Amino acid sequence: MQVFSFDTEPRANPALGLIALQVDERIEADFRQLLPQAVDLMVTRVPSGLDVTPDTLAQMEGALPQAAALLPGGVDFDVVAYGCTSGAAQIGPARVAQQVRAGARSAHVTDPVSALVAACRALGLRRLALLSPYVEDVSDRLRQVLGQNGIDTPVFGSFAESEEARVARITPESVVGAARELTAGGAFSTAPVDGIFLSCTNLNTLPAIPVLERETGLPVLSSNLVLIWHMLALAGVGPATLHNSLDCALTRLDQHQREVSA
Repeated sequence: MQVFSFDTEPRANPALGLIALQVDERIEADFRQLLPQAVDLMVTRVPSGLDVTPDTLAQMEGALPQAAALLPGGVDFDVVAYGCTSGAAQIGPARVAQQVRAGARSAHVTDPVSALVAACRALGLRRLALLSPYVEDVSDRLRQVLGQNGIDTPVFGSFAESEEARVARITPESVVGAARELTAGGAFSTAPVDGIFLSCTNLNTLPAIPVLERETGLPVLSSNLVLIWHMLALAGVGPATLHNSLDCALTRLDQHQREVSA
């Protein structure tokens, strides 16, 4: 056998890790659409129930270290994200970060709830119309956690679906129709909001965001949008790069900030 010498090169791009749910069919597609080429994304999966209930969400807590450990062990990540909105609300962002760090080395850990809070602060939003695919007891915990972070959700609607495989099949047109009705209803007129949040990483929301922003004049956020935005910000990559992939209030904000600082 002939043995050859070789050269090595340092990592040139920020390293992002994603812990996706076993049943999630949407999050990786959205990440591929929005992430710039100047980052390296590595993905692992965490076991998750076929149905979304408070119990199945809480059960993921114990599996997070092992799921994080399946990310490449030789990488010092800039950011690792846990990709579940309701799970982060049920387990708690601080506990999520602790469990992720038990399995992977990362400078930052985030999740859709932490990312949503950060995005709302960046946009100055305090009252959201919330559209969720899930049953009420799952959504109630998310609303409680948001309230603890100064974000009220006085207008709330849901598809009331607990089965993840069906959530993944909900069309963007259904999302637009539900959000349109939600923001045109009586609850909206008596409890005005300054933004809309489309919850769930397994829900196909990106095509709906520009449509709803044009119709309502309100910023529209979704779980995957805010998660990607927050990961890029924590990694020191200009989130304004998202503006090239999706034109919306959140990406325009960063585009404007980049132009002002130039």
